[in-house]
Amino acid sequence: MLDATALAPAEAVAFATGAVLGATRAGLRLELLHPAPEAVAPLWHDAWAVAQGVALARGLVAAPGNVLTPKEFGHRLKALERHGIAVQLLGRKRLRQAGFGGLLAVGQGSANPPRLAVLRWAGRIAAPPVVFVGKGITFDTGGLSLKPAAGMEQMRADMAGAAACAGAMLALALRDSPAPAAAVLALAENAIGAAAYRPGDVVTTLSGRTVEIIDTDAEGRLVLADALNYAVRAFRPEAVVDLATLTGAAITALGHHCAALFGNDAPLGATLCAAGEAVGERLWPLPIGEAHREDLRSGIADLRQCAAGPGQPDACHAAAFLREFLGDTPPAWAHVDMAGQAGNPPGLPEGPSGFGVRLLERLVALRFEDAHRR
Repeated sequence: MLDATALAPAEAVAFATGAVLGATRAGLRLELLHPAPEAVAPLWHDAWAVAQGVALARGLVAAPGNVLTPKEFGHRLKALERHGIAVQLLGRKRLRQAGFGGLLAVGQGSANPPRLAVLRWAGRIAAPPVVFVGKGITFDTGGLSLKPAAGMEQMRADMAGAAACAGAMLALALRDSPAPAAAVLALAENAIGAAAYRPGDVVTTLSGRTVEIIDTDAEGRLVLADALNYAVRAFRPEAVVDLATLTGAAITALGHHCAALFGNDAPLGATLCAAGEAVGERLWPLPIGEAHREDLRSGIADLRQCAAGPGQPDACHAAAFLREFLGDTPPAWAHVDMAGQAGNPPGLPEGPSGFGVRLLERLVALRFEDAHRR
């Protein structure tokens, strides 16, 4: 039992939420003592919804790669339909017919074919949706550009961006958000096999742009390129936010203290930063310079997937790459490179953090739930 009798209702809910999110075991039963339960109850309803979204994301990230294949990931997402979220899954045949060349290339070396998961929450406001796009690499060997063995077991968490997007969608549904929202999740396993894609290959993406492959371990930006292009074309969204455990360069720059933020819309970026400060999932803006795009020039394709050689500003290069797939009239867009954020920071129990769920949910609450905001 938590004694919150001396706290205001909002403080009591924050106290209880911290206890729930800090729990190290599932199925925690919590009793909160407060003199004004009628004031606490509606606040707790919304907080509980967000906590359920975080729990979903943590559970997905905790699953080992041999269990949470792209197919199983999609199967677990179908369970969200009982909460009013429409879930559509595109398998390899439909992806090939549609031209998802980036997603298919990354997944073609694996015995577990890729999927694209599309989640929709209708809301009640007659407006274009905000769309979340998530990197869902269920295990990342690095492909033919093989990762070192040390620490590779942690690559089961390379789908934490997609997990966060799914958790945010659940949170919005459980608290009956009026804002229309969607999520596009690119699910694949980056494995080594006879069919694996190679450095030097040229891949034609969903957008029609061709990409020269430099490093098969820079696979996340390829699947996101297709997912972003699909999100823009399918939804004509008011805004797009993508989340991905994308680059080691983001960890080099920012450690495990905050995620890197890139984008093309200052108000959207500012609201994301405010949301991050409010929920303790902090962001730090980094630039996309013209030189970063120039570094991706290719002699055999429209652009390179990344720059070759050591010491590259790879987080900036990845953001410059992704920006190319937003279409001719891009919506407001933000890219969150959450590398280093999938697990709890030092000082907390080891395990998935669920980073991104509360960030996205608070973003929607701050910016997209006012029907008269235009």
